Amino acid sequence: MRRFVLVCGLVVCEAMIGGLNCCTAQETTAADAVVVPDAVKIERPSTDQIALVEKSLAAFVAAADAQTKAVLTKYPSLLEVTPPRPNPAIVPDLAPPFRQKHEANVAIAREGKAEVLFMGDSITDFWRNENGPFAGKAVFDKHYGDMNVANFGIAGDTTQGVLYRLLHGEGEGFSPKAVMLMIGTNNTGRNTAPEIAEGIGAVVHQLRQSFPEAKILLLGIFPRASANDPVRKMIAEINTSIAKLDDGEHVHYLDIGDKFLDDDGNIPNDIMVDKLHPSTKGYEIWAEAVEEPLGELVGLEVVAGAN
Repeated sequence: MRRFVLVCGLVVCEAMIGGLNCCTAQETTAADAVVVPDAVKIERPSTDQIALVEKSLAAFVAAADAQTKAVLTKYPSLLEVTPPRPNPAIVPDLAPPFRQKHEANVAIAREGKAEVLFMGDSITDFWRNENGPFAGKAVFDKHYGDMNVANFGIAGDTTQGVLYRLLHGEGEGFSPKAVMLMIGTNNTGRNTAPEIAEGIGAVVHQLRQSFPEAKILLLGIFPRASANDPVRKMIAEINTSIAKLDDGEHVHYLDIGDKFLDDDGNIPNDIMVDKLHPSTKGYEIWAEAVEEPLGELVGLEVVAGAN
């Protein structure tokens, strides 16, 4: 596994909140170490391999004719060794507008009562909405009212945000039997599919470290937009990758995305009016789809067809 250590005062990340760009130095410490499981790790060249290519490139330039050298001197970026960038999706970083909700989650964690953890972004967050087009509370109460569930969804959050939150209080103080995780859709506008898969893998690993006794139900990222939107292909690539995190024991992958689609692969308005967030009907589809696997992970006896 690849290990990344982030030192206090040296990490600066860009978070995008709606149309707002904000750069913030996070309060990271040497303890903020992120591990990416091998199953989703991006292969990167070693320092020696990069040095080898740089040496070969320098030899090529040295042997070039005067005209080529003149062009390269004027435009050096035409020919240079560019290693893959560090993956921002695995750098713990929480946008300032999310801090208040994070502190509320930490308070719940410290109570030590939660038996089930729902972790994610707005799609998870809106399980608590009582009204509006994305109202999930009635469905939540129907299916999970008898469980002690901590909903740590924060609208707009990303893999790096969840990592930060787990490392700063949301990953301690309680011992859930099961965790239902879905994260990554908010990364799709700023990261590549392999980067997002690494981010999700890092979150899964941290959940295993924080809650070693918990079973994790890892959900594939839900479909969004229209059937022919490029983001669908990206999500499919991510989900194919993170499915490899399923170890059959602690981590259980489940993709229920098709249940939100019509025969043409589009999302009906009564399921997700904005093609992203579930409606009450969408939350009912979600709850029914995970009822049996989540119940088994929690240790409940699930009767097929029961409400």
